[in-house]
Amino acid sequence: MIQLGVNVDHVATLRQARYRGGSGEGMSEPDPVHAAHEAELGGADIITVHLREDRRHIQDRDLDVLVRTVRAKLNLEMAATDEMVGIALKHKVHMATLVPEGRQEVTTEGGLDVKGQASRMKDVVKRLRDGGVTVSAFIDPVSPQIDAAKAAGFQMCELHTGPYAKAFAEAGGDMLRPKLNAELETVAVGGAQIAAAGMRFNAGHALNYFNVVRIAGLPGISELHIGHAIVSRAVFVGMREAVQEMKELMVKAHRR
Repeated sequence: MIQLGVNVDHVATLRQARYRGGSGEGMSEPDPVHAAHEAELGGADIITVHLREDRRHIQDRDLDVLVRTVRAKLNLEMAATDEMVGIALKHKVHMATLVPEGRQEVTTEGGLDVKGQASRMKDVVKRLRDGGVTVSAFIDPVSPQIDAAKAAGFQMCELHTGPYAKAFAEAGGDMLRPKLNAELETVAVGGAQIAAAGMRFNAGHALNYFNVVRIAGLPGISELHIGHAIVSRAVFVGMREAVQEMKELMVKAHRR
């Protein structure tokens, strides 16, 4: 059955907008730990947080508490740095997703260049796997990067669905538009290559309540990782309901 990973980073973004430089202690709100609990009650299978080098949203305290309280799988999005590897191993997170990280970006833009950093990736993946952490690569859906991820020892790949989401918005979801069909096919072909290589096929980035159905219906897909759309919906209906709505859409599409 397809699984939903809920990224609670943007709850922390809202908190840090008011409590800049704060650790998330005391009166600081909203608390991403509370959001994670509500997401679990709504049916989240995975809780995802991205601990960035500059600590712009998720703080070390958040991860400390989440490790002790999350009952679902905990996925740490992270740059492939020695600091982050140490943090992942110290906390014994269930899963680590290696992502590119830029200081000026609002959110992760583009996939990780595994092929261009083959030696480094192999070393980082080995250290994490030796520590009992399952490792995923957030990559663009292109064959050389998938081959490189397999060679580096990644157990799963999360395909970057940003271009598909952009094409969906531009086409208004009209699947008769060639560009939209092409972007969906690119993800589908990449997913098939991942599965054929013996890795788990995941996907994420810019997925929302409108465009998620086509991705959730792709053959062999295991996990979708979604944050901004769910947190945005939660502003109006609450986190638990927002997660339930997304999970229902995914499961129905996957069954079809």
